[in-house]
Amino acid sequence: MITKPYLLFLGDAPDKLAAKVAQGIKDWRPGDVVGQFRMKGCNADLGLQDLSVAEAAGKGAGTLVVGVANRGGVIADSWIDVLVEAIEAGMDLASGLHNFLENEPRLVEAAQRNGRKLHDVRRMNRNYPIANGRPRKGRRCLAVGTDVSVGKMYVALAMQREMVRRGMKATFRATGQTGILIEGNGVPLDAVIADFMAGSIEWLSPDNEEDHWDLIEGQGSLFHASYSGVTLALIHGGQPDALILSHEPTRTRMRGLPDHRMPTLEKLRDVALTMARMVNPDCRVIGVSINTSELDDTAARDCIETAQEELGLPATDPVRFGPGPLVDSLAENFG
Repeated sequence: MITKPYLLFLGDAPDKLAAKVAQGIKDWRPGDVVGQFRMKGCNADLGLQDLSVAEAAGKGAGTLVVGVANRGGVIADSWIDVLVEAIEAGMDLASGLHNFLENEPRLVEAAQRNGRKLHDVRRMNRNYPIANGRPRKGRRCLAVGTDVSVGKMYVALAMQREMVRRGMKATFRATGQTGILIEGNGVPLDAVIADFMAGSIEWLSPDNEEDHWDLIEGQGSLFHASYSGVTLALIHGGQPDALILSHEPTRTRMRGLPDHRMPTLEKLRDVALTMARMVNPDCRVIGVSINTSELDDTAARDCIETAQEELGLPATDPVRFGPGPLVDSLAENFG
């Protein structure tokens, strides 16, 4: 188990989205965080107390969590001195990057010398089966996005929390590094060998009670040239009964792909539903989740109302206005 509480390391993140791992932990497990560490040039700020390594150790931090999800998922050379300092101050390290902590000689040596642990969340710790496509008992809901980083994990977590509050049976199924650090378990899907990706999601979301819902954490986007593979694996391995369309309305281009325009919600609905019905003919699109964090209240409500009118589906920002309409739609569509 990863020792809590956490010091969230933002490194030299160029923007807020690059620190989405740390942001997710702060938003969903705030009691597990003592503060943030930012290097010179960091343009991300979670609104937490800025702490030095020594100050965080004095507050009892058990683990420094690398909260940056940069393009390519690498541990920057410029971070190593700070990470070694944290180890020597008595902290473990945890990271969800593709470049493992255990592959960095200075970190390995410091951890061995100080009796500390290195947790690589994306390291595979088991073998997964090839997907068989057979129907499973229970219900499953998956958020799919017009782009990456539009709030697919947030809507799943918000819905799961609201469903439990209402007495419904619901489990959040983590499929990425942030979700795994929040939930404590899951499948690091983008680290799974391609042939076994869909099978890993079948394993993650097994047979369950007929009225139980798995809220599967979404990844990537079917329209994103870099990351569409993980999305299709989630759809085919998850065999969702319900799809949530996720969108960030202020973007005109896909993140990291300046030559690619954002698809419309209508296009997402049609393509995602076609893919989902290959494995679950009864799959339905039941709502829209809109990340309105860059809009004021009036613009946010107008955007949500427009989406509802154009698609004929309930819509909300599940963080700003609550996930109630989406949970209501699940109940109405599936009883």
